[in-house]
Amino acid sequence: MPPSSTDHPGQLRLRRLGIDTYQEPVLYIHRDDPVCRSEGFEAQSRVEMSVGGNTIIATLNVVHGDFMALGEAGVSEAAWRALKAGAGAPVSLRHPPPLESMGHVRAKVNGRRLTASALRCVITDVAAGRYSELQLAAFVTACAGDRLDLEETASLTRAMVDAGDRIAWGAGLAMDKHCVGGLPGNRTTMVIVPIVAACGLRMPKTSSRAITSPAGTADSMETLAPVDLDVAGIRRVVESTGGCIVWGGSVRLSPADDILIRVARPLDLDGQGQLVASILSKKTAAGATHVVIDIPIGPTAKVRSQHAADLLTHQLQQTARAMGLNLHVVHTDGTAPVGNGIGPALEARDVLGVLRGEAGAPADLAQRALLLAGELLELGGAAARGHGLALAGQVLADGRAWRKFREICEAQGGMRQLRLAAYRQPVAAHRSGCVVAIDNRRLARIAKLAGAPQAACAGIDLHVRNGDFVERGQPLFTLHAESPGELAYALQYAQAQADTIHVAEDA
Repeated sequence: MPPSSTDHPGQLRLRRLGIDTYQEPVLYIHRDDPVCRSEGFEAQSRVEMSVGGNTIIATLNVVHGDFMALGEAGVSEAAWRALKAGAGAPVSLRHPPPLESMGHVRAKVNGRRLTASALRCVITDVAAGRYSELQLAAFVTACAGDRLDLEETASLTRAMVDAGDRIAWGAGLAMDKHCVGGLPGNRTTMVIVPIVAACGLRMPKTSSRAITSPAGTADSMETLAPVDLDVAGIRRVVESTGGCIVWGGSVRLSPADDILIRVARPLDLDGQGQLVASILSKKTAAGATHVVIDIPIGPTAKVRSQHAADLLTHQLQQTARAMGLNLHVVHTDGTAPVGNGIGPALEARDVLGVLRGEAGAPADLAQRALLLAGELLELGGAAARGHGLALAGQVLADGRAWRKFREICEAQGGMRQLRLAAYRQPVAAHRSGCVVAIDNRRLARIAKLAGAPQAACAGIDLHVRNGDFVERGQPLFTLHAESPGELAYALQYAQAQADTIHVAEDA
């Protein structure tokens, strides 16, 4: 075999550049670097980097400037975390092995079905970080829409589970819940977990952070307690309290899912098979045995029609059966946000109000949480069929849920004092009349422009509901921000989108 560049890999010195490329490892080398030239690396080349015992594949960006010296391998934050080495460490660079699994992706692009073994090859490479953003986009696009049948969806789910770690809880049930999404403020999980755990059922809940929304459950929970627990920490909390509410990203459960979501969401491609595999792979990997899925239906929710909800329900049920999960699907109202707050801290404030039974707590958040908690109690056998809602209501009303929530927070590292933003600005109605529609997507965008979720205190405090009568000049919502600049930025967009909350003039 003739010698190749992999026999004599080039070495450079590692340099942390502090560039946030989200989850994608990126390598930066000066265009005149001898290693870059001798190896034949070009911009967007995939490069295998090795430091000590750690090896990753990064995308090369070629630098035309003097902030990078010859002999340096600059890396993004994602690459720095993965390599786990110090500044100046010697880095070996080489061309990665050919990506054989891309042949399966090309076959799918050309209309062929993906076998279980083909999907396992693809997902193994995806989880290992061997796919570039372009290659990931090709796979996501090839599987978008309804291009995955039930058998392919089940195979994709298994492959995603097998590519990561799994948590086994031993004998007994492990309850879980998931919302398909699309509703700002829908923070029911933080109410449901303590209710279910207080009734003697085990509920180890791993939740996500926001990617394109103003808050994820993990973001809101983090304003009240630590969520970055490893598997040992999760076990300790669940064994002592019966439940937890932690960030799933701190454990390697279905890691390929996080990578695929990173690419699919900016492309705005809704793949039903991928959505099902995403949900159920995470539940299976987390050790769940019984799962309730909430599908909100509304014109500005993720699922916009009853027909679409029925199709998704069927695929979820069939795939769950193939994975050995006991699953129940609930269709809920998705026409408007849930609760008053939109943003991590504001949503946590609503949760505390519900758990404490405060007079001003949002009734819609409480009702939705009780409905889903009741379904879980019945599914897990803690309540007879038709009696779950009543039991959930009792546990919330008598304070058991609030006590259990505080117990969980303390076990996760201690309950924190909730902090709210210093800068606030109301946005008023332009006319008198009745609120007839609330645009979930626009409200979410306004909250993000205010700084959520990165600024935990930022977001929106909603003051009206569908059907409310408002006077001209009456505040519809209040913007919260952590800086005057972000407040002004969000306010400018909110004022330009006058029908985000549509008020029909009083006849």
